[in-house]
Amino acid sequence: MTPEEAFIQKVIKSFDVIAIEKIFSKGEFLLKEGDYERNLYLIKKGAVRVFYLSEFEEQTIRLGYEGSLINSLSSFLKSTPSEFYIEAIRKSKINIIPKIEFFKLVNENNENIYQYTKLLEILITQQIDREIDLLISSPSERLKRVLARSPDLFQQIPLKYIASYLRMKPETLSRIRNS
Repeated sequence: MTPEEAFIQKVIKSFDVIAIEKIFSKGEFLLKEGDYERNLYLIKKGAVRVFYLSEFEEQTIRLGYEGSLINSLSSFLKSTPSEFYIEAIRKSKINIIPKIEFFKLVNENNENIYQYTKLLEILITQQIDREIDLLISSPSERLKRVLARSPDLFQQIPLKYIASYLRMKPETLSRIRNS
């Protein structure tokens, strides 16, 4: 187990001890634009999406399913209003850990601070990968890159949200998958 995985496992165990477990119905919001993100969410069952609502469309920027840690990270870290919505896209059982409890865990010792730093490095790398995905013009190449990182995506997330995440129409995604 890598140091990052060890820290994530410790966070997950802390969720089981100090988290609030909540069931979210499909379509229910964990967070809305303008709210302050004060929690970290561990998806125990189900699926969520993080999206940005422009004047023209909803743009899915992140997907999460069983085992994922998710939140509106910039709002969480900077204590600013969120620009994003987080919505359950299936009935979901989610453990919620308050920000204050999370940072108590991080600051317990130097090893946890180190692991937290590693976790942030993972998140930054994931964001860079996402930015590269968006720069790739070929829809089939975007799909290949995402599936390399998340091979179970189609078993966890409805097609229309994957299509939104990949910046294509559901029909285009279906055609690429079938070819």
